[in-house]
Amino acid sequence: MLAAVSGFQMFHFAQIWLMYQLTSSPLYLGYVAAAIAVPGILLNLFGGLLADKLDNRRLIVVTELLAAGLVFLLATLTLFGVVNKWHVLIIAFLAGGVDTFNQPARQALFPHLIDRRVMLSAVALNSAIWQGTRIVAPAVAGVIIAVAGTEASLYVAAAGFLTMAAVIYGLRIPPIARGAPGSAAHEMLEGLKFIRKNSIFSSLLGMTFFNSFFGMAYVMLMPVFAVDILKVGAEGQGLLLSLGGVGALLATFWLSSRGNVSYKGLLIIGGAVMFGLSLAAFALTSRFVGYYSLALALMFVVGVCNSVYMISIQTSLQMLIPDGMRGRIMGFYGMTWSIMPLGGMQAGALANFVTAPFAIAVGGLAVAAYALGPGLLNRQVRNLGTLLRQAERSAAAGDSGRRVAPSVVDGS
Repeated sequence: MLAAVSGFQMFHFAQIWLMYQLTSSPLYLGYVAAAIAVPGILLNLFGGLLADKLDNRRLIVVTELLAAGLVFLLATLTLFGVVNKWHVLIIAFLAGGVDTFNQPARQALFPHLIDRRVMLSAVALNSAIWQGTRIVAPAVAGVIIAVAGTEASLYVAAAGFLTMAAVIYGLRIPPIARGAPGSAAHEMLEGLKFIRKNSIFSSLLGMTFFNSFFGMAYVMLMPVFAVDILKVGAEGQGLLLSLGGVGALLATFWLSSRGNVSYKGLLIIGGAVMFGLSLAAFALTSRFVGYYSLALALMFVVGVCNSVYMISIQTSLQMLIPDGMRGRIMGFYGMTWSIMPLGGMQAGALANFVTAPFAIAVGGLAVAAYALGPGLLNRQVRNLGTLLRQAERSAAAGDSGRRVAPSVVDGS
C-alpha cells in the first residue's frame, strides 16, 4: 500500500504539473480534476458489483497493472516530447476509471487480511499511509521533477503500482463466499434496497457525502485564503494544508492505539460536529481576524476532527457489511468520495455570491447540521458501539463477519 499510494500521489502531482506546463491555464487544471472525478461518479457502483462477483485479488492485480501501464504511457510520451494536453486528459480519465474498479476490490479484500477484532487499528494504519504520503509524496515528486524531469517522476509512480500488483499476486487468501449470481441491474438494486432497509448504512454514507461535497470543498478554495485573505502566498498555503495533514496523521495514530472503542457512535457524531464548526471558525476568523497563526491552529484541528470521524465511519462499515454485499456498499462509499471535485465547484460558485470564507463556513455548518440531525437522531448511529461489539462477537464465533449484527439485518 505504501508503494501504491505513493505512486498514486506522485502521479496526480506530476500530471497536474505537466498540464500546467503544457497550457499555463488554471482552467485546464480543473479539466484534469473533472476527468478524474467523472468515471468515479459513473462507474463506482459497477466497480463495487464486480468486487462482489469476482476474485478481489485478481481484480486488484489487473487494475494495478492497467494503472501502471497508463502512467508508463504518459511518462514515455513526455520523455519523447510528444505529449499534449489531450493525452493528459484522456489518461486521467482512463486512470480514474481503472481506480473505480480497484478501490472497491481493495475495500472488499481488506477485512479478510486481518483479525476483525483489530479493525479500527488496521483501518487507522491504512489511513496513516494516505495521510503520510499526502505530506511526503508530492515533495518527493517535486524533487524528482526538478532533478530528472516530469517523466522520471511518472516512471517512479508506475513502479509503485507494479509493486502493489506483485505483492497482491503473492497473497494466499481463503475462498470468500459470493452471493447468488444475477443481472447487474438486479445486483445493484439489491445493494440499494439493503442500504434503504438498514438506516445505519444510509446515515454513515450520508455523513461521508456531506464531508466530501461540503466539508472538503475548502481545499479547492485554499488559494483564495492564502493569497487574498491571509496574504501568505504559496508557501503559506502549503503550510496550512500540511498542518491539516499532520493533524489527520496524529489522529490516525491515536485511533490505531485505541482498538474498537465502545462509544464509536458518539465519536463519529462529535467528530463531524467539531470538524464542521472548526472549519467554519477557520473560514470566518481568517476573514474577520486575519491572524495566520490562528488559521494554522484551526487547520490542525480540522485535520484531527476529520480523520477521527471518517476513519471511524470506514471501520464501522467494514465491520457491519456482510461479505456478499461488501463490494457494492463500498462502491457507494467510493462514489461519495468521487464527488469531491464537484463540491469544490459548488463552493466556488457560492463564493462568487457570498465570498469564499462564507461559502466554506456554510459547508462546515452543513456537515455539523447533518451530524446533529439525521446522525444524532438515528438510534443505530448513537448505539453503534453495541452493534460493533455484536459483529465482533459474531466474527470471533467463527463466521468471519459474514453476517452483520442481527439488529442491523432486521432494520430495527
